[in-house]
Amino acid sequence: MERLLIVSQKLSQQRNLEKAIEIVQRAAREITGADGAAFVLRDNGFCYYVDEDSIAPLWKGQRFPIHVSVSGWVISNAQVAIVEDITHDERVNFHKYKNTFVKSMIEVPIGTEEPVGAIGCYWQELHQPTAEKVKLLQFLAETTAIAMENINQSSDLERQLRDRTIALEAANIRLQQEIVERKAAEAKVRRLSLTDELTGLHNRRGFFILAEQQLRLIQRSRTTASILFIALEHLKYINDSFGREAGDDAIVALASILKRSLRTSDTIGRLEGNKFIILTQGNDPGCEVIQQRLNAAIHKFNQTQNQLFELEITIGVQAFEPSQPLSLDDLVTLAHMHMNQRQRAKQAYHH
Repeated sequence: MERLLIVSQKLSQQRNLEKAIEIVQRAAREITGADGAAFVLRDNGFCYYVDEDSIAPLWKGQRFPIHVSVSGWVISNAQVAIVEDITHDERVNFHKYKNTFVKSMIEVPIGTEEPVGAIGCYWQELHQPTAEKVKLLQFLAETTAIAMENINQSSDLERQLRDRTIALEAANIRLQQEIVERKAAEAKVRRLSLTDELTGLHNRRGFFILAEQQLRLIQRSRTTASILFIALEHLKYINDSFGREAGDDAIVALASILKRSLRTSDTIGRLEGNKFIILTQGNDPGCEVIQQRLNAAIHKFNQTQNQLFELEITIGVQAFEPSQPLSLDDLVTLAHMHMNQRQRAKQAYHH
C-alpha cells in the first residue's frame, strides 16, 4: 500500500501519458508479482495495446476488435476479469494466446462507469491472485484514470493558453483571466493528490487510505494502536494578529515537530486547517510518552525560536483494541470528542 501511495503521488504530478503508462505497468507487476503487464486503451471499437512490461513480447502496438478479447470484455462491462486458466474461459480467444507465455491473467478496467482502457497482468504458470492483490490493482487502475484525466485537462489547458496568448498578446485583461484559469486547474490537480501541499504530510485522503490498510494489518497481528487527534490552538488569533502567512508558518512548524517527534512507523496526516491526526502502534493506550515528547518539543520551540507566536496543542486519544475493533471513522470521531473535552476543560480552568 505504501508503494501504491508513492505511485499515486508520482502519477498526480505527471503531465506525460507515456511516462505515466510506464509507471503504471511497473507498479502493476510489482504489486501482483506478475510475469507481464499491458496497458490497453479503447480506440474506436478496438482494443489498442499501447505498451507492455513483460518477460516476453505480447501485443504491443497491435489492435484487436473490442468484442473478441478479454480486455474488450473488461472495458465493455466495466468489470474485473480473473482468468485462472486461459484454456477454460469462454472470454479468451485462445488463438491470440497460443504463441505467448500466458497461462493465467487478470484484467481491471481503467475507470468505473465508461472505462477508457484496461490494465492486464499475466502469469506463465497457472495462478489465482489473492483478493487483496485484486483490490490493490483496482486501486491502481482508479488512480490511473484520475491521472489520465488530469493529463488530458492539463494538455488542453496548455494548448488553449498558447493559442489565446498568440491571438491576444495586447489584451492584458484576457491574459490575466487565462492565468487565473490555469491556477484553478492546477489547484484541482493538487487536491487530487494524497499529500498536503503546505506541510508535506498525508492529506485527509492519503491518511485514511494508508491508515485503513495499517489497521487491517494491526488487527490480524493482534497488536494495539491508538489514534491521536491534535488541534493547533489559537490559529485564528495568529492569523488575525500577524497575518495568514504567520498562520501558515505555525502549521508548518507543528508539522515539523510531529515528524521529528514520532517514529517512521507512525502515520501522520493533516485533516484540515489546524487539525492533525496520527495513527501510532504500541502498548501505550493513552500515548503518554508521545504526548510528553510532543509537549517537550513544543516547549523547546517556544523557548528557543524567534517567532511572532507560540505553539499550543490539545490532544485527544482513542485506543484501538483488536479484541473489540472499531472502524477508522469511529476511532477518529472518538479521538476528536476526547480532544474537544480537553479543550473545554482548559477553558473552564482558565475561567
